[in-house]
This record gives sequence, C-alpha cells and structure tokens, in this order.
Amino acid sequence: MKFAKQLALRSIPSWAPYYLDYKSLKHFIKSSFKDVAEPLGSLESADDEHAPHADPVNGETDQNVEPVLDQVKESPESQEAIMDSDSQSPAVPIIQKTLVDVDHDDKGLASGVHSKSTDDPEREASISLIVEGFKALLWAELEKVNARYEAQERVAGVTMERLNAAWRANFTPAELKQWRAELTVLILNLEYLLEFSQTNITGFKKIIKKFDKQYRGCHSPGEPASSADSSIHFGEQGHNIGSPQNGSNQETLTYLGTSVDSEAAGPLSMFNALGIHGRGTPTIYLPSSYPEPAASLHPQESFIRHVHSPNSHHKSLFYHNYYGGVSALCVEFWKMVTEKTFAKSEKDERLLAQARTLWRKRTPVVPEMTSPLSLNVDPKDYPVWDDLDLESLPSGRLTRLWVVLAEDAMSTPIRVPVIVAKGVRPGPVVGLTAALHGNELNGIPLTHRLVLQEIQCKALHGIVVAVPVANVPGYLAQQRGFSDGTDLNRLMPGKKDGTTSQVYSYNLMTRIIRHFTHLIDLHTASKGRVNSLYVRANMQNPTTRHMARLQNPQIIVHNTSPDGSLRGAAMQEYNIPAITVEIGDPSRFQKRFVKSAILGVTNILSHLKMIEDDHEVQDYDPVVCAKSYWIFTKGGGILNVLPDVNTWVRKGELIATLHNIFGMEEHRYFAPEDGIVVGKSVDPVCQSGCRILHLGVVSDRYPEGKINDGHL
Repeated sequence: MKFAKQLALRSIPSWAPYYLDYKSLKHFIKSSFKDVAEPLGSLESADDEHAPHADPVNGETDQNVEPVLDQVKESPESQEAIMDSDSQSPAVPIIQKTLVDVDHDDKGLASGVHSKSTDDPEREASISLIVEGFKALLWAELEKVNARYEAQERVAGVTMERLNAAWRANFTPAELKQWRAELTVLILNLEYLLEFSQTNITGFKKIIKKFDKQYRGCHSPGEPASSADSSIHFGEQGHNIGSPQNGSNQETLTYLGTSVDSEAAGPLSMFNALGIHGRGTPTIYLPSSYPEPAASLHPQESFIRHVHSPNSHHKSLFYHNYYGGVSALCVEFWKMVTEKTFAKSEKDERLLAQARTLWRKRTPVVPEMTSPLSLNVDPKDYPVWDDLDLESLPSGRLTRLWVVLAEDAMSTPIRVPVIVAKGVRPGPVVGLTAALHGNELNGIPLTHRLVLQEIQCKALHGIVVAVPVANVPGYLAQQRGFSDGTDLNRLMPGKKDGTTSQVYSYNLMTRIIRHFTHLIDLHTASKGRVNSLYVRANMQNPTTRHMARLQNPQIIVHNTSPDGSLRGAAMQEYNIPAITVEIGDPSRFQKRFVKSAILGVTNILSHLKMIEDDHEVQDYDPVVCAKSYWIFTKGGGILNVLPDVNTWVRKGELIATLHNIFGMEEHRYFAPEDGIVVGKSVDPVCQSGCRILHLGVVSDRYPEGKINDGHL
C-alpha cells in the first residue's frame, strides 16, 4: 500500500494544502539518487504493506511466519504508536531490529543490494548536495505544517478562554444554544488538529526513513562512512552514537546510561538523551509468542528484551537496532521534526480534554422521572408500544420494551425488542441496530454488553437506543431475509401500503429509526462468506467519515450506500449520519470481533460527549479504501479462494481456482488490480456468478458520484 495514497484519503479535506507534500519529497529522493548509486531497494518497498500480517483483532498470523517477518523488516514504521488508555503521554520510541540474518558477502547491506564505491570525491560531493537539498525541502515542509498547527492551536486557546469567560448560569435558551454551538465547533477543530499532527508525524517519519534507505545505498558495507553516516549502536556500559569501529575516526557521541540489561535502558535512554520525543512515533509491542529470529546483527548484544508497555501489565518483546543501527543523519533529520511544535506540544490534547469536560459540566440536568414499570418484570410483560416515545421514558434509567411493526397471519403483533439507556442530561440519540439480516448475529451481544455493562445512565448525556434484533421473522427462521425471503436492507424506507416486508421496513423507519440523531448499523458476512472487521461509510461526509475512523476497524471502505439500505435511507430520509459496521462471520458469536467493535462504538459516544472522554487508541491503523467491489465466477464447480481476509493481493496474483466435479481444474482467477481482501467466500459449492472475494482498492482520491461495492 502506498502511503501517499493513504495520506490523501486520511487528510482533512479543508486542511489538505497544509499537509506534508509527501509525493514531492519522494520524487526528489528518487530522481536525486538515480544517477548516484543503486538504491537499497525500490522506493515503493517502504510503503508496501501487501505482505500478510498478524491479525490485529485475533492476534493470529494470516499465513506462515516468514511473510510476517518480511513485513516487519520492510515497514516497521507502519505501525501506530500504542498508548495505554491510562497514560497521559505516548510511549517513547523504540528502534527495531531486523528479524533476518544478513549475509554481507552476498547481500551487501541489510536490504540485499550491492552499492557503488564511495572513493569518487565528485560523487561524494553530489551526495552532499542531495543531502543539503533534501534538508532544505524537509525544512520548508516542516515550516508549512508547523505554521498551520501553531495558528490553529493559538485560535483554539483563545476560543477556550473566551468561552470560559462568557459562561453565565442565567443564559437565555438562545444564548445557551449559541454558546454550545461555538463549543462544538471548537471541539471539532481540536480533533482535526490532533489528527493533523499525528498524520504529519507519520508522514515525516516515513519520508526520512525512505531517504535514509537510499542514502545508505551509496556506501558499501566494507567502506568507512563519513561522520554523517555513523550509526547508533549500544555498548556494554553506555550507549554510543556513531561509535568508532576498526580504528576509524568517526565522530562519537556517548550517552552513559545504565546497563543494557536493565529494562529501562537501551534505546529508551538513548532516545531520551537525544531529546527525541516525537508524539505518535511508533512503539512496536510484539506478542510474547512471536518467533525469535535465528541470530542477531550484533551477536554481542541481547537481541530480545522484555519490557512492559507504559502503565500496563502487558509483557511484550521488542527488537532493536533496526537495519543494524540508525544513521546519525536520520537522527538529525528526525530531531528537526521533533523540535517543531506540532510534534512535541501536548496543548491540543489538553485543550480537547478541557473542552469535552466543559461541555459535560455545562449541560443542564434533566428532571428525573420515575419509571412506571417495576425493574423485575418478565420479558413477556414489558410494555408494547406502537411508536418509540423517548420523551416519556424515565431519565437516568434503563428501559426495555417492545415496538410493534406488523402483524402475522394469526393477527399476532410482530414486535421488535428495544433497550433504551436514557441519561440525566440532554444530548444526541445514538441508535444501534443488529440482525437486520436474521442470521447476522455478532451485533446482538454487542448491544447487550454496551447498554447493560458499559453505559452508566446516571452519567450519560443523551440517549442510546439498541435494537438487538431488527428482523424478527428472519431471526426466528435463522435466515438472512424476511419471512417472504426479501432482503430488508434493500427495501428501505419501505412503503406504508406495500408488501408485507415493505410495510415492516416502513414502520421500522418511522416508528424507531427517525428518532435517532446518529445510527450504527451492525452486520456480519452472509452465509458461506467471512469478513474482516470493517466499516462502510460515505467518507466524503465529514460526520460519517469521523465516525468510521473512531470505530477503529481493520478496513474502511468508502461507500455512498446502496439504494434501499437502512444506512442510505436514514441519511436520505431523515439526514441521520449513519455507518455500517461489518463484524466478522454469520451465525455465530465472535468475542474478539465483538470486543473490538464495542471499543469503537464507545469511541463514537465519547466523541459525541455522551460519556466520559475514554477514547481507545487502536494498535493498528485502518486501511482506507477509496472503493471496493466483488469479483464473481464465470462458471460453476468447486471453488477454492486462496488469500485470507485482511491481506493484500497484487495485480495478476492468483486468488482462486475452480475445479469441476471430476477434479479437473476449469478456471483460474487473478487479482485485477492491487488491493486488500475485505471479505471472501468460504463455500466450495459454486454456481455461475458466485462471489469470490471482496476487493478493497486504495487510491489517492475518492471517486465522484455514487459508489457501491456490489452487495446488491
């Protein structure tokens, strides 16, 4: 996956001109080193995340170990910083160590490419010019990003002070509405500012690594490098930066820290000594079961170190000395980044926390109402309503009830279960719908755990409405569709005077959905298929875009929603921001997927100021796809789909084979372009036109107009 494409998709559209110009810097590196030396591998390799990788939800590798090791070697910086939820500051950066042996006689440097001699003074002068040129461009980009950050940070600080000073307990309703509107804008801008800084920090780290990789290609392993190319190594009693080797006269910087056997020493102390504290710099925590490589690049040093992630009890392993040492030139460039305000200031985080606290503190308390229903009631005796009247429900309480949507042939009401958590202060109304397809079950335990365990009504601002089963007839029949076999997610908003399923859909929209201010529609894969944990959302809509990112999925797919879907009808009919969350596989409960999805939902509630600010930071960065589509078979037979979900495939790569019933191969299917596997078929019995896999495609822009993923 090219980082430049992801950067374009993740950028805040209105702030786009102020982001790092990653493409220009990459072009400079490529063109400058083209005639100087053979690079240490293609420029694209540092961005390439197509290799199979560990499943961030299940903690299992997608395929065998070797591709995983290769991926960690190629792009260790692609991981996000892991922050413990109780920590007030990010973990310090850790240098990784390559996970493979390097045969210097056959492969040259760690990338495995021979480089040219550095004896030519003219060539050395050219390299020096390239270094200075890159430094000037890097500085210009840093100044652009930093100027935008500092300006927005100043405005946010002044606005916060003004809103604090302007508060009066005797506000008129109109004045209170205006004050809260300004605070809402401030919170949104601070969230943008935080996202802006983190994205740019990642971009600068990647482009510096890319330059460093090409710069190293200018020196063969046996030659002494200049002082600018000295590397960071760790000695027995201290941490030497650019330590002289073989009698060379390299410049040496030494930090005398504790012994390398101490958990607090090594790269942690070294980076602190250099003052390199960039926020968001990746700290890689690997599971304790991760395979140990055969050998170290530095046999005299400990290869694996046991550490504890900050403020937690998760014991992990980390690997240090990436590429056998980071060049001092790379450290110099990185210090340029970390000295900038956007990389070291935490004022934006403090202001955001203060603004969210202020919102909750200044929200008037709703008079508590008593519940007309005893808490210990048989489910059959829960009240049955024809419409969801949220105003009449008691505040600070959890209420269970039924809402009638239709009648069956015995004149018995078809009613759906509804659980309402109503807070003691006003706020948004967030609705969660599950099992709109009757056999897609993972959303059911999510709604139960969220409203019954995670939410405290006495501290809730607003209302959370959970519909554990939206398609009751389909759920009872253990099938995807309604009782007449139709797909309810293609009939919305339904018809008042239509077929049975159309009337049911219409009443679901008008009696329940229309009361929401935000909608999270929970789904899974269909029968015979498996899914990653992914979100479908209109990424050109600022609200749904932010909801999708907060959900912390493995993959985000830009999708304007197909006609007839619940998500599309909610947005079109009632202007309700809505996303679809696909949570794994059908007809089963998957606890790990459910747990991850719950964290995402609570992030959205926190963002809406409904619950305490308790954002969970994902330990992986979601892949954002500009589009996606299904690949279908041309004939029937026995289908075998090869790649796993949440793995990358290259254009032309074999993705599936089709055999006839006599065991002879009839057809091979190849990836039409580079992409990530969002979902796939696992049913070997295949007819003509069956689905093979759902391919997500990364681009540097979202396509215009209506975008559908082929679910129709």
